[in-house]
Amino acid sequence: MMRFGDFEIGEDKDMQRYFVSPEQFKENRVDITGEDARHITKVMRGKLGDTFIVSDGVSREALVEIESIEQTSVIAVVVEPMEMDHEPRLKVTIAQSLPKGDKMETVIQKCTEIGAVTFVPFLSERTIVQYDAKKESKRLERWRKIAKEAAEQSHRNMIPAVEQPLTWKKLLETFSNYDAVCFCYEKEHGSQLRDVLRPFTAQALQEPGSTASLLLLVGPEGGFTEEECRKAEEAGAVSVGLGRRILRCETAGMTALACALYESGEMGGV
Repeated sequence: MMRFGDFEIGEDKDMQRYFVSPEQFKENRVDITGEDARHITKVMRGKLGDTFIVSDGVSREALVEIESIEQTSVIAVVVEPMEMDHEPRLKVTIAQSLPKGDKMETVIQKCTEIGAVTFVPFLSERTIVQYDAKKESKRLERWRKIAKEAAEQSHRNMIPAVEQPLTWKKLLETFSNYDAVCFCYEKEHGSQLRDVLRPFTAQALQEPGSTASLLLLVGPEGGFTEEECRKAEEAGAVSVGLGRRILRCETAGMTALACALYESGEMGGV
């Protein structure tokens, strides 16, 4: 095992991880069913005695060992309870205006790996995608599956929520649910993201164990309109820039999220 400074490289890197519902934990055993059971038996070719990590995404996580393999399920016994300490103190929600193609999948996958807790797709004035409720239900199911798989791969303690798409008006009404709201605007040349994040995180997270919530608004391919910027600020958002370069819509959320978590101390910031 390699060491780099005080860190050990690759300690749990290859340990497979699965999320289950809290009801699937029964005292010192867990019953794994559905796609996860098929993945263990067919893809991973699991056998008796193999170990992996199971989390209920709420309050319980454990290293488990396969005790028996049934026709439609895998029964595992708890070997060792584990700490649920992989989640950031700053709870960041990414509100992303619906982009074209599979860009939303990229946003959800990568921002889940980085540490977002919720995704809120929404419709804005320059959204190109034609919203279809029937199609969106299938896409929503796929987005949630992507969030689950990305959370397992990155060893998250919870699966980020992917909400139903909102209208711009409905999204504005949610601002009061957060401790801070940042409106990522390419035409903002005054207040930059760090100017807002540094004092906010220093104050909101000054007590050990404290948490805070942040909403990051990211526009579509054509960006936000000046009217949307005005409405967002009236609703309580702070307009911020993300540097001197113009970022693609699928890049902006990742960049802002990484900066927010750095400033919160997650990556060695304040």
